[in-house]
Amino acid sequence: MGALLEICVDDAAGIDAACAGGADRIELCSALELGGLTPSAALIEQAVGSGCITHMMIRPRAGGFVLESGEATLMLDEIRLGLARGVAGMVVGALRPDGSLDCDALARFRDAAQGATLVLHRAIDLVPDPVAAVREAAALGYDKVLSSGGAATAVEGAATLAKMVEAAGDRLAIIAGSGVTPENVASLIERTGVREVHGSASRLGPDPDADTLRLGFATGPRRRTDETIVRRLRAAVTDQGRPA
Repeated sequence: MGALLEICVDDAAGIDAACAGGADRIELCSALELGGLTPSAALIEQAVGSGCITHMMIRPRAGGFVLESGEATLMLDEIRLGLARGVAGMVVGALRPDGSLDCDALARFRDAAQGATLVLHRAIDLVPDPVAAVREAAALGYDKVLSSGGAATAVEGAATLAKMVEAAGDRLAIIAGSGVTPENVASLIERTGVREVHGSASRLGPDPDADTLRLGFATGPRRRTDETIVRRLRAAVTDQGRPA
């Protein structure tokens, strides 16, 4: 069967495209152009209603991952609201000012998740030692870590991802994400040993009109989940898992 394919989406059309294209799971966000923020309640309900396993991004704002006053409490409330709507997993992260994992906040998120799947997101790519951070996440009881190996793309970070997979062992799964395409996914899986991959499977949409840009409602074209690219990723991942 190959590795598990997760597609990150931030709108209703993206949910439909990911599910129709054969994604095993969706990571539901808003504002993917900002790296993904917490999605709306209505979008959560649509994703859960699609029947595709849904993991929900819990990120209250753009920017770094050192939590400001009140943000941990807000994230705990978002986790509870997501659970009430049937979300299968929560995608979270938090760092201390020195760049290390904020294990206190991450433990609070774990407790609030009440047994739902817990994913530590790419905040781990900012820590000084992502491999050691994998061991910390495992000790905290996290189920998965989404990472590019500390690099701009998973292909560039493949050597570190392989070390993270080794550190994780059977305790948690490493999900390779950032810059994953139908053209590079098979090689990435082979080089790293990951069992799960994450991508947007997206293309650029049309340019916004001049007035939309002038008034600051957009800074450029949005990326849109493309069912054809999802299908190509699905095929590449499946073919990689077949015996030669």
